[in-house]
Amino acid sequence: MSLTRHGAASLATVLALGLTLALPQIGAAGADREGAVPPFVPPADSAIPDDDLGKVIRLGEHIFHDTRDQAPAFVGNDLRCTNCHLDRGRLGHSAPLWAAYVTYPAYRAKNRHVNTFAERLQGCFRYSMNGKAPPLGDPVLVALESYAAFLAHGAPVGVKLPGQGYPKLTKPKGLDIPHGREVYAAKCALCHGENGAGQASSDGTIVFPPLWGGRSYNWGAGMSSVVNAAGFIKTNMPLGQGNSLTDAEAWDVAAYIDSRERPQDPRFTGDLAATRAAHHDSPYDFYGQTVDGVTLGAQSSPAGTVAR
Repeated sequence: MSLTRHGAASLATVLALGLTLALPQIGAAGADREGAVPPFVPPADSAIPDDDLGKVIRLGEHIFHDTRDQAPAFVGNDLRCTNCHLDRGRLGHSAPLWAAYVTYPAYRAKNRHVNTFAERLQGCFRYSMNGKAPPLGDPVLVALESYAAFLAHGAPVGVKLPGQGYPKLTKPKGLDIPHGREVYAAKCALCHGENGAGQASSDGTIVFPPLWGGRSYNWGAGMSSVVNAAGFIKTNMPLGQGNSLTDAEAWDVAAYIDSRERPQDPRFTGDLAATRAAHHDSPYDFYGQTVDGVTLGAQSSPAGTVAR
């Protein structure tokens, strides 16, 4: 399936309007609670300085919005940073950049050491983008970090900001993958395709990202955890209609999406069970489990940059 350029542009306008209208609602709940940290609003693009630093900030914004074409040496799929961090990293409850930037340096159990923000960005390329980590100091990392620092200008450090990360839903008694398949067909397939491969416009621009398969995030990505995917879906999906799904629908459709095959975890040791035990030992992670007769991860395409 494909969209014409005119159709994609019109749709993008409508979706952008929906996201803009959602912004005030996100911070309002936090502001109403006595003693709560007030909502943070990142600066507008018009505040980007008109100097050499501003040029790097704008480059970072371009990379964030069009990652595949702006950083092709490091991207191995059809995703963009803004697919998981909506409204160019501005929207609360979709892991906004301004909230992430002020939490680093931080210890991460994923790689068992204290990470700088630049190292965290490297992980995004390696896992979510199924690509290669830019070396520290690379212009791509410098630009992205500069953009994040700009968005975080004025944000308090050392406190949990409203809208940080993805919401954590109350865990269900179980996950119903067949129900998730039904929810996907009714609520998701129109945009992401029946086979999860996403949709492109007539000029090849990816309009809706692939959710599984060789051109999506790999098994090491944070979104491959049903916990993360469910929180993101509940609050943000369908796009422009966040919080329209029930918690059960969000959990089950996340389980369906994350029980489909995708590229291999870069940390794969050659032993599926050992890799699961080391990195995926959770009932909300399907790596190494058999679903619909498929042992997930056993036939995954290799991790790393994949030719288009």
